[in-house]
This record gives sequence, C-alpha cells and structure tokens, in this order.
Amino acid sequence: MSGHSKWHNIQAKKGKTDAARGKIFTKIGREIAVCVKLGGPDPNTNSKLKDIIAKAKSNNMPNDNIERSIKKASGELGGVNYEAITYEGYGIGGSAVIVECLTDNKNRTAGDVRHAFDKFGGSLGSTNCVSYLFNSKGVVIVVDAKDADTLMLDAIEEGAVDVVEDEDSIEIITEPNKHGQMREALEAKGYNVVSAETELIPDLYVDLNAEQQTKFQKMIDALEDLDDVQEVYHNVNIDEEDE
Repeated sequence: MSGHSKWHNIQAKKGKTDAARGKIFTKIGREIAVCVKLGGPDPNTNSKLKDIIAKAKSNNMPNDNIERSIKKASGELGGVNYEAITYEGYGIGGSAVIVECLTDNKNRTAGDVRHAFDKFGGSLGSTNCVSYLFNSKGVVIVVDAKDADTLMLDAIEEGAVDVVEDEDSIEIITEPNKHGQMREALEAKGYNVVSAETELIPDLYVDLNAEQQTKFQKMIDALEDLDDVQEVYHNVNIDEEDE
C-alpha cells in the first residue's frame, strides 16, 4: 500500500516495457525459489507457493518461466540460494520506508540500497527504526465486481477485517497470511481477484509538498529498480496525477 490505489500500482507495472516486465518476472522467480526451498515444490501442499504462482500469473508471467523457477529451486536445474533481508530508513520529510530484498550478496545489496536513499535525500536507518509504524495484513484486490455491496458482505463472511472501495477496485483487508484463503473463496464465487498478498500497511500516512513528493517518488523508483529489491513499503500519500 502506498497511500493510493493498489490496483493503480498493479496497472502501472503491467503497462511497463518488456525490459521492466522481465525484471518483475526475475523478482517473482526469486520469491518462488525461496518459497520452494522452505515448503517444497508442490503448490497443493505449499500454500505460499500457490499464492506466488497466482501473483506470477496476474503479472502475465509465462507458465514456462514459473515451472523453470520451481525446477531450479527444487534442484532439478541448479540454482542460486537467496537470503531474505529487510532494510529500514527515512525518506525526505521524515517519511518511513521499508525495503524487502532477496539477495545472494548482502554487501552489494546494502550498498545499492544505501546509495538510493542517499541520492534522494533519505537515510538508511537501523533495524526496527520504522517498522513499528507498520502492520502486516493481507490485501486482496478485486476488480469488475458487479455488486460492491454483495462483495463486501461475502468478504466479511469470509473473515475480512476491512473493505475499502476505490473508483475501479475494491481492497479487502485480512489478517496476515489469510489472503490466500480469501482469494480462493472469492474466486469460487466468481469474483475477479487480481492480487492477493501480505503487505506492510502504515498506521498513518504523511503528506509531502509537490517538490518533496517528486523527489521521494524518484527514490522509490530507484529502490524498486534494484534487482535485489522485492517490495518497498512507505507511509507517504502519493497523488496519482503527480506520478
């Protein structure tokens, strides 16, 4: 969540160039690799893998790429071991930023992340310096719902803790790691689920002026462009028209 429509973010990623989409596929491939090593290659017994495969398909990742990533992680094709590491820091205007990475070289990743912070007026902080400002929750995005009221009732019946209606999508908030169950339940009822993930959501958002927001967005773009970075979370309200 970044202060505005999650669906807007998904659409923006889908509309990127082939090179940018290739980078997204690489990032998802790393997620698959780590997930398979932890829980095995069968999505029927590894629910997290099932969620990541759904994420891969929603990003139009070819089935061959998905299967290749699973085979690499299970040792059939050989692969790289990735380590999960999280960085926390501050953006311009005292904003809070959390960067989740998967890397095979912690020194390289730390240097790249620090450089992105420093270049755009931010600073890398210590562990837990801003994480207390965020809560882990499941976020399920549904689009093209014919009856928003019925969807809300169905979501609440399935255990949703909050439902937020946007112009072109509905965000359903669940307890952490319950997003997969929510996705399956809503898909079984015919809803078009385009995303279902556990995310870090800030307790409160902060506002920046136009100049600060532009600089902050450049920092977020630089971080997201790094190969080792999987997700970037922050607590800034971003005006869509300024992106």
